[in-house]
Amino acid sequence: QVQLVESGGDLVQPGGSLRLSCAATGSAFGINAMDWHRQAPGKQRELVAEITRGGTINYLDSVKGRFTISKDNAKNTGYLQMNSLQPEDTAVYYCKAEIATDADGGTWFGWGQGTQVTVSS
Repeated sequence: QVQLVESGGDLVQPGGSLRLSCAATGSAFGINAMDWHRQAPGKQRELVAEITRGGTINYLDSVKGRFTISKDNAKNTGYLQMNSLQPEDTAVYYCKAEIATDADGGTWFGWGQGTQVTVSS
């Protein structure tokens, strides 16, 4: 079965950068679509960025111009590049992806385990 394994979260100073990774393991044959979500303590989970099946990219207004979502189908890995990080970006970040499991339209859908991003002086 496919799993999503996240990495890249860390403690950084304001203005710093991080790149989060979301790697699909198992019988993965490309990423059809991917979302990144985040949840801060006491807050609801919110959608940060997405790549739809049609290739459309959308961002949360507060991260536009700072975050970039991408995917590498050959590596079965998605990324979230985060620049100019601010304390308000502190949260656990989760990836969600639809993964192709064969050449006939079979798919798997699930969430990563989450990775902590802390932005503080």
